Amino acid sequence: MDRIYIGTGAASFIPDIKGIEKNPHVYYSTALMDMDELPERLSIIGGGYIGMEFASIYANFGSKVTVFQDSDRFLPREDQDVADEVRRILEGQGISFRFGVGIAEIKSDGTVVDANGDEVASDAVLIATGRRPNVKGLGLENAGIELTSRGAIAVDERLHTNVPGVYAMGDVTGGLQFTYTSLDDYRVLASEINGGSYTTADRKNVPYSVFMATPLSRVGLNEQEAEKAGLDFRVMKLPVAAIPKAQVLHRTEGFLKAIVENGSDRILGVMLLCEGSPELINTVKLAMDYGADYKVLRDQVFTHPVMSEALNDLFSM
Repeated sequence: MDRIYIGTGAASFIPDIKGIEKNPHVYYSTALMDMDELPERLSIIGGGYIGMEFASIYANFGSKVTVFQDSDRFLPREDQDVADEVRRILEGQGISFRFGVGIAEIKSDGTVVDANGDEVASDAVLIATGRRPNVKGLGLENAGIELTSRGAIAVDERLHTNVPGVYAMGDVTGGLQFTYTSLDDYRVLASEINGGSYTTADRKNVPYSVFMATPLSRVGLNEQEAEKAGLDFRVMKLPVAAIPKAQVLHRTEGFLKAIVENGSDRILGVMLLCEGSPELINTVKLAMDYGADYKVLRDQVFTHPVMSEALNDLFSM
């Protein structure tokens, strides 16, 4: 049987801002790192995860970074205490935030003019307002391929579109925009071709990391999501300064936070704002995938001194 696979990814969303088109001072995430010279002043439009990664990178390079966000709530998907601590750390790196303000114009010299008429001179402006499924020019309407309400290609758990023999994978399907979930889409399709049964429904506890200094990593539910779901749970929290390895590294900012269900003792979710969290979160994910309760990590024997042994103390709180 002939098959067609669509994997055109996602493209940067271009907001409707005066002066953004063909402006030599305007960059998107895929091109900013190609600059030959470090911008002395960098403005970032968008306060999401991509924007925060670049803000941290360039602030530590030595750029003066200003972040503009149209909403008042910083990192709204995170618990308030996590968002507040991320902001505190980033401000400590010299990053300035302007919340609750839209952008009226980007001048030809890179100056950013906000909706209040205030101006911020910039050598480079990063547009970090998100990415959208890249379906432009594919002619999907001619084939009758259905899209979701958000403009992504609609697929089922085996990555079938509504048209027989046509599949879609990766960012173009509107799911989690991570390299590793796109890789897992390959496993779904390989299973399909080889007569297997693996589907996207078999995916468990997908973690993510925001590669700032200090990095934030998370898997499962946070506190506000557990409350919304009506779950009975308790919160465990450990300051990074209490971790011996963090003291050795002189990286003591942040905290570790876990959500544990009362009764079952299962781990509902973990948030790690600490050095090494992108590696450490995978240990937690593995425990959650196999249904281990929190005591497995509390009582695990880890080498010393490593960041992993912090899980002993976190789950003892």
